[in-house]
Amino acid sequence: MNVQSIDSLLAQMRAAVAAAEGKLQAPAPSSPAGQADFSALLKASLDQVAQTQNQAESLEQRFTLGDPQVSLSDAMIAMQKANISLQTAVQVRNKVVAAYNDIMNMQV
Repeated sequence: MNVQSIDSLLAQMRAAVAAAEGKLQAPAPSSPAGQADFSALLKASLDQVAQTQNQAESLEQRFTLGDPQVSLSDAMIAMQKANISLQTAVQVRNKVVAAYNDIMNMQV
């Protein structure tokens, strides 16, 4: 995710909270022209996690089979990158679930 997409996501979340608290009079536009919506950003980031996992697995298999072009350090670095990206995705999911629960528990 780039900084612009994160800022856009934060703005949408703030607008949703303000609307839930009754501070907004008019509904905010769902997504301005030229910007991706939340589901597209989420899908792109999950696709990136899957691609990182596949690349790490491929390097691991190539190293195990004795490919001279793949070093142990390359395989280990790819596996650590895949692990970190998966942990990040899990933490984002946890935060989204917590935010959803907070919104659902708000009194209207």
